[in-house]
Amino acid sequence: MGIGEFVYDLFGGNGEWGLLLCIFLIFLLDAFLFPTLPELFFVIAYMGGQEYGGGLAFDGALLLMAILAELVGIFSLYYVVKHVRVPRKIEKLINMYTKFLLLGDERLLLLNRIAPMIPFAGAFIAISKWNPYKSAAYIVIGCVVKYGFIMLLADFFYSFFGSSQAELFTIIMIFAVIGISVAASVIVKKRKGLDGDAQEPPSN
Repeated sequence: MGIGEFVYDLFGGNGEWGLLLCIFLIFLLDAFLFPTLPELFFVIAYMGGQEYGGGLAFDGALLLMAILAELVGIFSLYYVVKHVRVPRKIEKLINMYTKFLLLGDERLLLLNRIAPMIPFAGAFIAISKWNPYKSAAYIVIGCVVKYGFIMLLADFFYSFFGSSQAELFTIIMIFAVIGISVAASVIVKKRKGLDGDAQEPPSN
């Protein structure tokens, strides 16, 4: 788990505020630099919050931290890309890539929650010249739906099973969600001819 595990070990044992800070940093790194398996750490932090009493206030704060970190990370990268000279070839490749996908505009950020197909979303927003306000709206909606759903399922497990069983089922669920998301992404790419074996489109 690398950097995500390091961050969680550093801050995760410091009560509810430590868990919230941990989630903010992990989601920030995921949005700005490299993947950190944020879904896994989100549910680990959620379960950790239950040990401190949890409740709606903590659940809401946890979701808010995830949303804020996503926005800060994505739009920090957006700002950087907007203020550097991106090679024309890279711009053409990204624009070509997005046109092949199911959606070629800001709505792709919402679809990306189900089937992750665009890494470094901030760069895509800048290079594709998407509306930043629409992009932010889809990012928020996607976070609320995805992580709200994860918390609802975790609550269900805690309601009907013992604490240890609930934690096991929740972790299994998260890996299932990640696996389904990756599989959906691969299927979409293959159908659109974007898999590694697809031939490169002829240049003009």
